[in-house]
Amino acid sequence: MKIKKSTIIPLLLLAYLAFMSYIGLPYLQAGRYVYYFGIIAITLAIIIALHFTLKYREKRKAAQEEDKMYTTYADEDKKAKLRNKGN
Repeated sequence: MKIKKSTIIPLLLLAYLAFMSYIGLPYLQAGRYVYYFGIIAITLAIIIALHFTLKYREKRKAAQEEDKMYTTYADEDKKAKLRNKGN
C-alpha cells in the first residue's frame, strides 16, 4: 500500500516542528510563553490545513481518474462534438 502525500508530508513537518520546539526551549525558559506557544500553534494550524488541502486534491484526482476510466461512447461523442463546435 502506498503512503499518501497527505499523510507523509504533515508527519515530516510535525517531526520538524518537534525539533524546532526543542531548539526553542530557551525562549520558553526565558518566560516568553506567548511567543513560544504562539509559533507552535500557528505552525500546527498550517500543517493541519496542508493535510486537508492535500487530502482534497488526492480525492479530486482519484475521482478524475475514475471518470476517465468509466466513460461511455455517448460521453465521448458529446465531448468530440463540443471540440468540433469550438473549431
